[in-house]
Amino acid sequence: MRELFMTSRPISWVNTAFPFAAAYLLTTGGIDWLWVVGTIFFLIPYNLAMYGINDVFDYESDLLNPRKGGAEGALVERSRHRGILMACIVATIPFLVVLGIAGSWESNLVLLVSMLAVLAYSAPKLRFKERPFVDSLTSSTHFVSPAVYGLVLAGAQFNAPLLALLLAFFLWGMASHAFGAVQDIVPDRAASLGSIGTVLGAKWTVRGAALAYLAGGLLLLATEWPGPLAGLLALPYLANVLPYANLNDVGSERAHAGWVRFLWLNYATGFFITMILIWYAFVR
Repeated sequence: MRELFMTSRPISWVNTAFPFAAAYLLTTGGIDWLWVVGTIFFLIPYNLAMYGINDVFDYESDLLNPRKGGAEGALVERSRHRGILMACIVATIPFLVVLGIAGSWESNLVLLVSMLAVLAYSAPKLRFKERPFVDSLTSSTHFVSPAVYGLVLAGAQFNAPLLALLLAFFLWGMASHAFGAVQDIVPDRAASLGSIGTVLGAKWTVRGAALAYLAGGLLLLATEWPGPLAGLLALPYLANVLPYANLNDVGSERAHAGWVRFLWLNYATGFFITMILIWYAFVR
């Protein structure tokens, strides 16, 4: 159980559960059993599947990565890999069945895309994580799709401000993945793995991430009040990545300090986003 717990990367649970829970709650205006089931699913089983599949099929390359073996990725012996994959199936299937029966074809389509992105990122043959640029697109889908699913499941009406919000979130996800790839450039190349970082190099990957954060912040200006205030939250992320804008590939592991700050920055910005969403719920 401890290995499964570490494999699911509990520090990141909230990053997928919160988008679903907030999107569904703000659309329906209340909590029901679907909200509970969906939130639990995106809190633990979804993360176990996403990171469990990743840890199993990235085992060889993770052995070359000094940051693996803790909160940022488990290193579980090969003898445990079958058990991890079985746990992923057992943990997710019941939730998917219940949500599939309760949802519409539109919501089920979004859920299918979400789960395919989870599988395609790490599974053999597909390995989207080794396809530069597709890796960042897929990773962002992991975090934005729970929000889209919550909106569709709750019957939200999509308009320009909502689309701007989702696109801003998607750019944030792409920027975050790209910046995270910088610290792994050296071990990824040693393991013959491709990524947005190995193709663009450290300097241009960081600069691209900064531009994506900035674009996401500007897009939030097109959302309904008090949504534009959330645009200011792009500034801490910019401040976190810009010190590495001239980083060379040899010293790319230095970006790890920025990645650690990023993990905790998410909690701080998440608090302010929660306050903004509560404000929005009262003024709309």
